[in-house]
Amino acid sequence: MSQTTPVNTPKKILLNAFDMNCVGHINHGLWTHPRDESHRFNELGYWTDLAKTLEQGLFDGLFIADITGSYDVYQNSIDLTLKESIQLPSHDPTTLVSAMAAVTEHLGFGVTVNLSYETPYQFARRFASLDHLTQGRIGWNIVTGYLDSAARLVGQQALQAHDTRYEQAEEFLQLCYQFWEGSWQDDAIQKNKIDRIFTDPRKVHAIRHQGKFYQSQGVFQVSPSVQRTPVLFQAGASPRGLNFATQHAEAMFIGADSAEKLKIQVKKIRDLARQQGRDPESIKLFVGITVVSAETDVLAEEKLAEYRRYASPEAGVAHYSSSVGIDLAQFAEHEQIPYQKSNSIVSINHKFKEQKITRDDLSKQHILGGRYPLFVGSGASVAEQLIQFLDETGIDGFNLTRTVAPESHQDFIRYVIPELQQRGRYKTAYQAGSLRHKLFNKGDRLPASHPVQQYRCPSPTTQKYSA
Repeated sequence: MSQTTPVNTPKKILLNAFDMNCVGHINHGLWTHPRDESHRFNELGYWTDLAKTLEQGLFDGLFIADITGSYDVYQNSIDLTLKESIQLPSHDPTTLVSAMAAVTEHLGFGVTVNLSYETPYQFARRFASLDHLTQGRIGWNIVTGYLDSAARLVGQQALQAHDTRYEQAEEFLQLCYQFWEGSWQDDAIQKNKIDRIFTDPRKVHAIRHQGKFYQSQGVFQVSPSVQRTPVLFQAGASPRGLNFATQHAEAMFIGADSAEKLKIQVKKIRDLARQQGRDPESIKLFVGITVVSAETDVLAEEKLAEYRRYASPEAGVAHYSSSVGIDLAQFAEHEQIPYQKSNSIVSINHKFKEQKITRDDLSKQHILGGRYPLFVGSGASVAEQLIQFLDETGIDGFNLTRTVAPESHQDFIRYVIPELQQRGRYKTAYQAGSLRHKLFNKGDRLPASHPVQQYRCPSPTTQKYSA
């Protein structure tokens, strides 16, 4: 079946919950709310309950963020980071997946892993194993990192240069493609008890890679999983990051200050994908959002006012400070923050070059401790806002951040999703199949038009592996 949406058929909204294996993720300070349970993030039941809740709401996936390192730029200290639990402590996100997969059937898992501090082989093995255990529901959010504190933790003096990180990412991904796609043929596993052949040696092939950053030789230890390559997410917004993402990514996490700017960014990404020889619609585009909803618009505004009493805009600014690599505490409240070149997130830092921004502006943007677009209202009101936003910008879906956990996701499922369904803009049942098939309706594997094609397994006539 073609993935092309008929002209007169409105696009169904894709939806991920956006979370992190920590207390304070995006909307900072709300851990202090009496009803918030994010302090239980180190309990397995907290995550299995969340997974079951999201599946009841027909969420496409749980997108799990992660960082290596800690936010130590604001005030040149981690004191506020520790006091407000700004993604510290935080635990490994991959440890959650098997348990959540065991209590769900359809929910996908997009897991963030920083490749700068991984070895391709061990990483590829771990994610191929997860794709087996989830029956094809795993995705990888490819990041290269932006914190000097991370580099120091792993024994490096400082973060590598921005473009060098992407050069390394390119080779890392090429080697992973070889592991996932080029070592085992689909029919290598025989499970033939009579002839004592579990795997046909003729159908398993060695990987031999000698590159600038990585070297590898031998057979991948994991047989082909449902998807082989996990669904590939990326969030690069710099020129180098966009080039990388539009070449490889199947889904991108994007953002902008306004719907108008977002529409421009969407067009740019689609055009770049076309220049890469890809179908411009082969990349699903998600925007991070925060939603506060209730039975009526009035009650939703009251809930927002209640949440604001517990939120920490300063913690949000401290998080932002590390994102741009600049200590924003050094500037007075109404002083314009000058552009300073840094080695952190280029696309965010460039805002200081393009706009007049003060600490007061940033605090107002972080009223709930986070800077994502905020949608407030009854279920019907929020549904209309989301539909209009999606239709105006051309995106495909949203990454829904939490405010008070688990209340905010429960509210969204209770109030907003039925309204989206009534308007024909959200599914009423899951489709069978892998995460990739659910997103694209084109099967479990990456298409032949993707760069992965050049690394795929040799034909059955190729000689077997020999050491």
